[in-house]
Amino acid sequence: MLEKLFQLKAHDTNVRTEVLAGLTTFLTMAYILFVNPAILGETGMDKGAVFVATCLAAAIGSATMALIANYPIALAPGMGLNAFFTYTVVLQMGHTWQVALGAVFLSACMFFLLSIFKIREWIINSIPLELRSAIAAGIGLFLGLIALQKAGIVAAHPVTMLTVGDLTKPEPILAVLGFFLIVALEARKVTGAVLIGILAVTIAGIVLGVSQFGGIFSMPPSLAPTFLQLDIKGALEIGLVSVIFAFLFVDLFDNSGTLIAVAKKAGLMRADGYMPKMGRALIADSTAAMGGSLLGTSTTTSYIESAAGVSAGGRTGLTAMVVAVLFLLALFLSPLAGSVPAFATAPALFFVAVLMASGLAEIDWNDLTTAAPVLITTLAMPFTYSIADGIAFGFIAWAAIKTLAGRYKELSPALVILAVLFVIKMGFFH
Repeated sequence: MLEKLFQLKAHDTNVRTEVLAGLTTFLTMAYILFVNPAILGETGMDKGAVFVATCLAAAIGSATMALIANYPIALAPGMGLNAFFTYTVVLQMGHTWQVALGAVFLSACMFFLLSIFKIREWIINSIPLELRSAIAAGIGLFLGLIALQKAGIVAAHPVTMLTVGDLTKPEPILAVLGFFLIVALEARKVTGAVLIGILAVTIAGIVLGVSQFGGIFSMPPSLAPTFLQLDIKGALEIGLVSVIFAFLFVDLFDNSGTLIAVAKKAGLMRADGYMPKMGRALIADSTAAMGGSLLGTSTTTSYIESAAGVSAGGRTGLTAMVVAVLFLLALFLSPLAGSVPAFATAPALFFVAVLMASGLAEIDWNDLTTAAPVLITTLAMPFTYSIADGIAFGFIAWAAIKTLAGRYKELSPALVILAVLFVIKMGFFH
């Protein structure tokens, strides 16, 4: 049956290799089980329900990818997208989390339509690679700032806005040590480095009496507080158009980048860069995002951590199916998830920030008309505390600078249209 479903022989793999690859991928991305409820919980959502929604969204998304596209790519609620959901849409813009879930659902529907009608390629090709790298790096810096706040390493200041927190407390010290541990383990190629780091800091916090231990296993909490709670009508307000677009954009670039990177590593891409089942993979992805918003979590997306499973030999959808089963089993770990304090998830956030900021290495810093908009995009996200505003500033700066420098031939119609729309949005609907 597995041979028939996943064509293992054709991909030169076997069940044992695929199961091991699935386990490897799961261990590298299981940190989301602790980080996602911590981030979304700040909006007032029930953390237990978010934990269940995270497990189910990851399981459904990974299984859909396995069955529709037969790719060894796992899905879960995306980092960056959950931060945008909480810190920008709910806490900064003042919308309810129900409205934010509605925006996630609408962006997923748009993504689904783009995938079916092949408009996705047109959008992606019309946005310069440097601007895409800048968006990823900006989200990285934004996550870095959130991590430093959660750890108590930076604190608010009435004059300078930010200052150093109280570093004599155990929380920031444990967070710093946790980050060092994650980086060291990752450098030594230890599977599940991020997960080990989170658990090590959690255990240290419990031993020192800084945080409470709630147990490890129990029956899953109720999903009722978040299930089908999305407010689609509220999300259709004019002021939320840019939010839906931001969800869509980040998901689009995130996904395409992840799919291409993992497919390259797995040898699933043709020499000319064509991915045979890219359309199917994107349909799986957008379906998972729709499902996640109904369950009660931010956008579900492909995980770059899938590359770890590919390195362990995963080549087919069976790898993703194993991840799906493991996320279902994780449903019984809710007391453990509830025992993980904010200062234990902060090192994981900061580590993801490091990975996302690496895109800046690909920028040609000698070309000022590229370097300036890239830096504006990257810095605007943490400093405005908004991914959507960072994207808007980036598009406007790119279009304006290239035009004024007489290099308007480098601009695509889609980019110009978006830049104009962002100017209107900033001027009249902010």
